[in-house]
Amino acid sequence: MNKIIGFIGAGNMGTAMAGGMIKSGVIRKENIIFSDVNEKSLEKVKNNLGVEITTDNIEVGSKADIIILAVKPNLYKKVIDEINDSIKDSAIIISIAAGITVLNIENYFGREIKLARTMPNTPALVNEGMTALMPNNKLSSEEIEEIKMLLGTFGKVEIVEEKMIDSVIAVSGSSPAYVFMLIEAMGDAGVLEGMPRDKAYAMAAQAVLGAAKMVLETGIHPGQLKDMVCSPGGTTIEAVAKLEEKGFKSAVIEAMRVCADKSKKM
Repeated sequence: MNKIIGFIGAGNMGTAMAGGMIKSGVIRKENIIFSDVNEKSLEKVKNNLGVEITTDNIEVGSKADIIILAVKPNLYKKVIDEINDSIKDSAIIISIAAGITVLNIENYFGREIKLARTMPNTPALVNEGMTALMPNNKLSSEEIEEIKMLLGTFGKVEIVEEKMIDSVIAVSGSSPAYVFMLIEAMGDAGVLEGMPRDKAYAMAAQAVLGAAKMVLETGIHPGQLKDMVCSPGGTTIEAVAKLEEKGFKSAVIEAMRVCADKSKKM
């Protein structure tokens, strides 16, 4: 892709996204520009990725063919007001903010724009992200495919209806935190049984990674995969029975329900 990609905001997520794009070879580092008010963040991005940097958001707005708004939600209106007059009519805007709808952003611009709302998650930092994509009706099918290719450089992409965003946040956006808690608990249990902590975390994390890949690559229902591990009278079914007794699945479902409810109120 021979387009200029502009990031407004040089935080962890924007940096991870740019890193995935460069590593994949889809975008050359010379075609990426970052802006931020924090010069230390910009220097870090430049040193790590070798991209162009500036403290001027308008410069990014005027240069970029695809503009990724990677700032906090409370800064969206201020940034959009700043760059609105400078961006190209053909430019595509990509949002990564929670709580800011497609309609919100369109109203901030006050004119027709090509917009894709997205919800990536933090595993994008290791090129294993899951991004929900919600394009507006001004994007062509070719442009949507182009955006999917760009977002796919740091993980997987699913097009969803915006009305699903609260469940997306519960199932994908916030869920790495639940998994980190699971790995931490598994590590603690390993230590309790005499295993060194570093080995316990490594083995727990790899088990989670492997299990997730089995779900994705086999297409087998998770319950069926669980049954395949549970030998009659064996160790695994003993553990599964205890998890059921302690309300493991219901706790996860309730956690995700309150997560979705919180998202609706934002």
